[in-house]
Amino acid sequence: MKIFKKLMLSVAILIALSLIGGYLYFDQKFTPPQNNLNVAGIAENTNLSWDHTDGNSHAAVLLPVKIKGIDKVFYMQLDSGSPTTLFYKKSLESIRAKFQNKIKINEKRNTISTQFNIGNMTVTSDFELLNYGNTVDLKNPLGKNIIGTIGTDLFEKRIVLLDFKNETCSFVENTDEKDFTTFDFKKRRILIPGTIGDQKLKLLYDSGTSGYEFLTNKEEWQKYRLPNGSIKKEKGNSWGNVLTVISAPADQTVKIGNSELQLSEVTYVEGTSQMQNLLMKTSGMQGMIGNKLFLNHTLIIDCKNEKFKVK
Repeated sequence: MKIFKKLMLSVAILIALSLIGGYLYFDQKFTPPQNNLNVAGIAENTNLSWDHTDGNSHAAVLLPVKIKGIDKVFYMQLDSGSPTTLFYKKSLESIRAKFQNKIKINEKRNTISTQFNIGNMTVTSDFELLNYGNTVDLKNPLGKNIIGTIGTDLFEKRIVLLDFKNETCSFVENTDEKDFTTFDFKKRRILIPGTIGDQKLKLLYDSGTSGYEFLTNKEEWQKYRLPNGSIKKEKGNSWGNVLTVISAPADQTVKIGNSELQLSEVTYVEGTSQMQNLLMKTSGMQGMIGNKLFLNHTLIIDCKNEKFKVK
């Protein structure tokens, strides 16, 4: 009996240690690096534009930027689902071919030390490089050469005002926060409280899923969609990984903060990795909302004080 008790105790200890070890592993896996952005000044009413894909006119929010020393306008995607601002290596290599002394890549560390500006705001750091991107076309004055992603490390440094109705974006240090609502900002991810019907949800605001209103799992998708609505399938791109995105019409009201928004479409995704699925479960979020839900509104996000407003 004593041996059996010792054996059970050993098993319990092993299970506990494995659970703790698993938690620490995934906690570390999803913990972003230290925020090393140096930000000066503010940007007011910067024009935002949209990246278009087949069948999706709001696939991504793009902001015009300039790299220090290069008198050309480039674009970066504003992605609140990315905890880190980074550049696309393939795009920068093509810029370096034309401006050799202005782009200095640290191949060993896979970083670039540079400064970019949005309006009158400058952002300086050693930025991580992602092995992604396209060759820039500097001869096309109407081309939108996308060279990187702006993440929530910049949201930590400034209050962000996204006026989707007038298609402008501002990064400011202060704003009137009357009638703001609190949200969770964990590991530089924006988890906004929302309500559909009598169901309270914790929703990840991911502007990287810009062209979709509400992404959830297949079971919830079945519950919210109109039963006889037509189903639309399209291919999505998550930094080079191809996903299948399935959407259907919906007729729901989503309460976010003090505002009620119309939910006309609901979406789920096939092809996500086990790591992404685990992130969704362990974070406690029950879905993601993109920019399409806010197209006729202004979204104000203060990550430092964990407050937001929809108006």
